[in-house]
Amino acid sequence: MSSNLLAVPDFRRLWYVGFIANVVRWLETLAFALFAYGATGSAFVVTALTMLRLLPMGMFGAFLGVAADRVERRSALIGIVIVSMATVLILGVLAAVGGIAIWHLALACFINGICWTADNPVRRIMMGDAVGPERMAAAMSVDIATSNITRVVGPAFSGVLLASFGLAGVFWICLVLYATSLAAALGLNVRHRPERAPQTSFGASMREGFACLRTSDRLIGVFAITVIFNMFAWPILSLVPVIATDHFGLGPQGAGLFASCDGVGGFLGALLIAGLARPAWQGRVYAGGVACYLLLVLAYALAGTVWLAAALLVLIGLVGVGFSVMQTTLVYRFAPVPLRGRMLGLLSMCIGTGPLGFIYLGWLADTFTPRMATLLLAAQGMLVLVLAQRYWRPVLRA
Repeated sequence: MSSNLLAVPDFRRLWYVGFIANVVRWLETLAFALFAYGATGSAFVVTALTMLRLLPMGMFGAFLGVAADRVERRSALIGIVIVSMATVLILGVLAAVGGIAIWHLALACFINGICWTADNPVRRIMMGDAVGPERMAAAMSVDIATSNITRVVGPAFSGVLLASFGLAGVFWICLVLYATSLAAALGLNVRHRPERAPQTSFGASMREGFACLRTSDRLIGVFAITVIFNMFAWPILSLVPVIATDHFGLGPQGAGLFASCDGVGGFLGALLIAGLARPAWQGRVYAGGVACYLLLVLAYALAGTVWLAAALLVLIGLVGVGFSVMQTTLVYRFAPVPLRGRMLGLLSMCIGTGPLGFIYLGWLADTFTPRMATLLLAAQGMLVLVLAQRYWRPVLRA
């Protein structure tokens, strides 16, 4: 199935743009985390940097979803890549002259977070348009599998670059990668023709999207699970480099390899879902993936050796990909065609609740220890998931 999808030129180009964006994101995430922790010694600062990548989703997700229905998406994607290139170029210059500061990294995280927010209503809708709705789940599996490959390659490569060339070397590599992504985006042929004269304002369009959401129990369930995952599960990964260095005593290269373990599991899980998942199973894979993820995180937080912790991270990535693949797929399936951009924008807004979890996790880590913070957040996530079952039960019948 993946080979058939990659034979579609526009899908291949869109896949490559996403691949590069994810490689750069993971290169930056580890580099930012190790630099910030070394400079400040604060786990809260590390989680705050990751939080700033998510903050724009909560702030602008609904707005960008409406905008995506009104602009030509190819042009928007090209603009996103150019902004990302400019950001990493400035960081590279600052690092090269020794003028890089934590606030530079924070601002870059926020800007790149805005670009990331547009991924669902722009690039991923274009992928669905390129391959057709009937192949959307397979397309998302390929995209998520690729994303998880970058979670293996990105941190490991970032650790090597940091050890060999310093922070500036990471940014120059990112700039080169973005240049190839821009070339792919410029070659796209798929077009989205927006309405020339929208009859409703942005506010009215957003209200229309919320009105649609209120009438769909299944969409409400998808969004409820998304909020739970992003507040209680995803933030946990931001402390992986801290636990690697602080608790297990690993250097940059070892921390990079340790941080890549969940990506190995995610890649394997995406391949499994692409080959086995049927539409009737998608809702159960989505909800079950979050429950298993949180249970495995509890075991990871209690692991006594680096090898056991690494093995559990692989399993965490394996089950977590069920959530990642089905998140966009289910919204694409359940949303009315004219409102897909708005619904995926609202999905980005739900993902944007993650900063609350990152701030809370950072406070827990500084109050207790990074491992105890991980344990407490996962335990609370399981409790909330059980209490919220009335909202996500309709998803199981999807």
